Amino acid sequence: MQGTPSYQHSFGLLPDKTVYQNPFNEIDMRPELKAQYDTGFERANAELKALSTTTGGSGTAGNALVPVYVDPRLVDRSRKYAPFTEIVPRVTNMGKEADYNVITAKGAAVTAEEDAALTDVSDTMDRASTSIKYVYSIGRVTGQMQAAMPSYMVQGLMPSGNGSSTASFNSPTAPNAKQLEVLIRAQALREKEEALIWNGDASTTATEYSGIVKLQSTTNQKDLSGTANLAWSDIETTVGYAFDDSGRPNVGGCDRATMTDLREIMTDTFRFRPGDLKGTAGFGVPASLVIETMVGEIPIIPSQNLSTSTGAKQLFFLDMEYIEMRVLQDMTYEDLAKTNDSQKFMLKMYECLLLRAPQFNSFIDNIK
Repeated sequence: MQGTPSYQHSFGLLPDKTVYQNPFNEIDMRPELKAQYDTGFERANAELKALSTTTGGSGTAGNALVPVYVDPRLVDRSRKYAPFTEIVPRVTNMGKEADYNVITAKGAAVTAEEDAALTDVSDTMDRASTSIKYVYSIGRVTGQMQAAMPSYMVQGLMPSGNGSSTASFNSPTAPNAKQLEVLIRAQALREKEEALIWNGDASTTATEYSGIVKLQSTTNQKDLSGTANLAWSDIETTVGYAFDDSGRPNVGGCDRATMTDLREIMTDTFRFRPGDLKGTAGFGVPASLVIETMVGEIPIIPSQNLSTSTGAKQLFFLDMEYIEMRVLQDMTYEDLAKTNDSQKFMLKMYECLLLRAPQFNSFIDNIK
């Protein structure tokens, strides 16, 4: 009967209960056992020395005996901040059209003599209507992927809070492939919404709703024609445009390069320290910069969806009291028809952006 490895280490193949040393019978097998032990030890050492990372040849992704340990953190290199998806108020909407009324002119009040004839006046009103548009993010996971994929932590996928430039990103955990796909599709939908808030254009793409750039058009525009750098006087003048039309801008939005221009103005012209520039946009929303204007403090928040190109930069001053997202249906998950051995689904939103009074906003355009 073969002994255990520990038994064989000392006694080789000797049967159990073998007498290997007895001076009375002149039996002493220890020299032979020692030689056998030494030979086995040398062989074992040789085998250990020969066992390296290349032992066994090449495997699928490396060496056959060394498995590949994949980092459980999945990094989204394509991520984008989406602050205005949280800053723009969201308002419920019944029906496929977002309708509202506006007063475009009031009949003037007059002065008169005692007991003078009083003539009534008329006001001018109008109905504005914007169609709700439909935004989708579609995902599908095969059965094999669902069965084989381990869990992942999607590092830095979703911005915390409002997702401004000073906010951090959350790192949700996806226990399976389906959940991972849902998380990624949800963030993709959020990033698309942010892009539409700024650059949507229903006149060129019928399935989009128009965003701030399109809806503001040239109303209260200060055009630097791509030849002038941003100056503090431009800011005062432009905010004044909104003030003259009875607007009170309370949030600013710009590209990253214009934010840098603003910070340089604040530090070079007004001797602010960089740490003094930060503030909030209300409700604890952090801002990269807060400026003091004739209408009060305006926190400025940069967006990745505005151009940083020289001569095409923009700085918007927005009266958020009159800007809103009309929502027929907010982000909703829904399974789609079964496709082969897979699970297909969609995330969707039905919404549109309204600037109910573009005259209350203003902007600097084509900054060098």
